Parts: sequence; structure tokens; C-alpha cells
Amino acid sequence: MRRQVELFFTALMFYTRIPCPKWVGHSEENLNKSTVYFPVIGWIVGGAAAGVWWILHFFFPLEVALLLSMVASILLTGAFHEDGFADVCDGFGGGWNKLRILEIMKDSRLGTYGVTGLGLMLALKFLTLKAVVYGEHFHLKSLIPVLVIGHSLSRATALSFIYTHEYARENEDSKAKPIAKKLSATEFGIGLLLGLLPLLAYAAWLRNGWLLLVLLPLWLVKTYLARYFTRWIGGYTGDCLGATQQVAELVVYLFFCSQLWNYT
Repeated sequence: MRRQVELFFTALMFYTRIPCPKWVGHSEENLNKSTVYFPVIGWIVGGAAAGVWWILHFFFPLEVALLLSMVASILLTGAFHEDGFADVCDGFGGGWNKLRILEIMKDSRLGTYGVTGLGLMLALKFLTLKAVVYGEHFHLKSLIPVLVIGHSLSRATALSFIYTHEYARENEDSKAKPIAKKLSATEFGIGLLLGLLPLLAYAAWLRNGWLLLVLLPLWLVKTYLARYFTRWIGGYTGDCLGATQQVAELVVYLFFCSQLWNYT
């Protein structure tokens, strides 16, 4: 039990800026094993964003509260995944072969593709979440489970890359290299279940199995990105995982504000 607690705090320490107990050390083995708790980090980040939204909507216009909840989630993770998404936009937008793409993604500077992609991503998140708030099938409290589901399912989608695909960088000094070591089928199954739990709980509460349809576009996104990354760089990198998380999170929000949801 103590081992699992240590792995959870390792994941919390790596993926967020939440302070962790001092006895939690850092090791590549723990970091690799802790990826099973990546979706649980989604519970925490999504729950924090939902909490900020719920409290602030009593004091500010709904749009302001919503934007501040997005700010809270970004601060909580240190823009960890947003940075990966921007790097992928720069790398694949400006690179023409594997070496050049990897080199650009490694560069800490942000380029035109990254700025444009990140700006559009954040704008789309805001607009889709706003549409959820004002949707005919929703009320104010409905945004809370949508945020938790979006953050947890998106991280489970990114986690699946570690199980199904190979890491693209050959050098051992990459920060994401320990994460990229293959998960066992059991570890992947547990991580996937942890990612699905909020969705399953919400579907059971509403007695609406149609909610599970959100898994279809997520599968399509994962399949497309996997083929795209493999074609250009032969696998994935840590930045690719961050980009996958961001795109998958947006896909969840798009589903919940779409006409598909309105007809279910």
C-alpha cells in the first residue's frame, strides 16, 4: 500500500505543481510505474478547475468564472501539456524530417505554429465549455463532471501511447524517457479504468449509456495521431503525449456541446 501511495505522489510531483511530502523521492523506476496514476491526476486537475468555476460563478459573470477556471488548471500543471502541444505544432509545422522535427520540439523557444495552435486550442476550449454551460440539456452544475471527465479521459488517451507505441527519441537524457518504458497489460488496464471511472459514474448517474459514445471520437483521435507521429518520427515523444492530452480534452468538450449530445 505504501508503495502505491509513493507512486501516486510521484505522479503528482511530476505532472503538477502541488507540493508533495518530502519523503517522496525521485527515481526513474518510480516515475515509470507512476504513469498508471496519470488519469487520477486528471481527476485532481479537473476537480480543481470545477471547484474554481463553481465558487467564482457566484461572484463573476459565467464567462469570467470559466476563464479563471482554465487559468487555475494551467497554473496547477505549470502548462505542462500546453507546452507539449505548442512544441508539437512547431515541430511538425516547421520540420521536414525526423531529426529536424525532434530538434525543433526540443527547442524551448516558441514559434509561430506553436503560438497560433495554442491560441486556437485555448479559444476552442473556452467556447466549447461556454456552450456546455448554456446548452439546453445542461445546468450550471453540469460543467463540473464534464471538466473531470475531460481531464481524466484525455490523460488515459495519452497513456495509451505508452502501451501501444514506441518512444521516438534515442537519447537517454530526455525528461520523458523514464515514462516511455512499456507498461504491462495489467498496468495499462488499471490506468484505463481509472480514466474511465468519471465517465462511467456520470453515465450511471444520468442513466444514459449514450455518453459512452465519446469514446469513439477519442479512439479516432488516438488512431490518427498515432499514425501521424509514427509516419514522421517513428513513434511518440513526451511532447506528443502532451499534445494528445490537449486534443483529447478538447474532443470531450466538443462532444458534450455537440448536436450529437442534444439528440441522446
